[in-house]
Amino acid sequence: MNAGEDAERRARVALSFLADPGDPVLGAALRSRTAAEILALTAGADPAGDLWLSADPEADALSRATRKWRRRLSLVPSVARHAAWQENGLRLVVPSDPEWPSQLDDLGDARPLLLWVQGSADLRYACLRSVSVVGARAATGYGVNTGLHLAAGLAERGMTVVSGGAYGIDASAHRGALAADGLTVAVLAGGLSYRYPVGHAALFAAVAAQGILVSECPPDDPPTRPGFLIRNRIIAALGRGTVVVEAALRSGALNTARHARDLCRPVMAVPGPVTSEQSAGCHELIREYGAMCVTSARDILEHLSPAAEGPGSGPRRGPAVDLDRLDPVARSVLEHVPARGGRGSAGVAARAGVDLDTAVRELGLLAAAGYVRRNDLGWQAVRARASGHRGPEAS
Repeated sequence: MNAGEDAERRARVALSFLADPGDPVLGAALRSRTAAEILALTAGADPAGDLWLSADPEADALSRATRKWRRRLSLVPSVARHAAWQENGLRLVVPSDPEWPSQLDDLGDARPLLLWVQGSADLRYACLRSVSVVGARAATGYGVNTGLHLAAGLAERGMTVVSGGAYGIDASAHRGALAADGLTVAVLAGGLSYRYPVGHAALFAAVAAQGILVSECPPDDPPTRPGFLIRNRIIAALGRGTVVVEAALRSGALNTARHARDLCRPVMAVPGPVTSEQSAGCHELIREYGAMCVTSARDILEHLSPAAEGPGSGPRRGPAVDLDRLDPVARSVLEHVPARGGRGSAGVAARAGVDLDTAVRELGLLAAAGYVRRNDLGWQAVRARASGHRGPEAS
């Protein structure tokens, strides 16, 4: 990473403390200026100051915003504080990074400034085949059971389950994916160090161990009331479609569904008892907004890709990335992962002719994409029939 890239990353971190999440003024400004330039303007380091602004309404909006952001400059973290977050397992992902999920760019000016990420999987690879599953916090037994089964069925078919980490349907979606040994992404409304709600500490630890925790908020920040609704745009954007399992007429899950609709993503809803207030929102989505009625994981996949699940097809776990789309280094590493037994990272690196750090990075991406897995002997190739890769024998 060169000095310019490092300065831009630090500027984005600073701006995340100055501007509110999803600030459209900042998003619009980033179309024509770098984060470092906007930070310099905010801090008063730009010699033109506010005088560079013209009668352009967009420029006037930025002028007003920078005056507000300037009052928050004392909140910008020190280098030591930033380093402490990284030492605690958090990593920073910005739009120029390989791990950045490109579907977030569909949010336009509301695209997150950055993401704080914690977990064993690669976020971009995990979200290539993903479904957002959301619903009521005050879920009924019917809703929780349905959420568990839908998420487990999706995970068994190689889909990543995205949700918001809240009580009720969100928690059931994460638990269903984890129970099926699948990937799940929890997009939190507060910082990853704060981890709200506190009662989900064990669940968040399990998600971080097997999937990914994500937040655009500074790590130590608690969630705000509007922050939950603002966060929902990320949940909708990360999923290739959104399923509402159970929701009352004023549920925040409907907000996620509206974001998905605005992004032209498929919106699906699970029907419930006609007497249940907790399913009234789902019924409204189906009746008034054209949401597709789904009752199983197969239904969901048919709406995402009609050819994905034919009649009688069983669970499948195809790779998240086609073999032909892997870069040459990744393919070289994959070729030296045995289909039988296993091989350590150092052995793969030596045979592929790359350094150990490169091999470890590529193996992690290949694991997220579904091509390799860990076993007691090291790394083993999987999905041979789906990928066409057989792998050499262990030696």
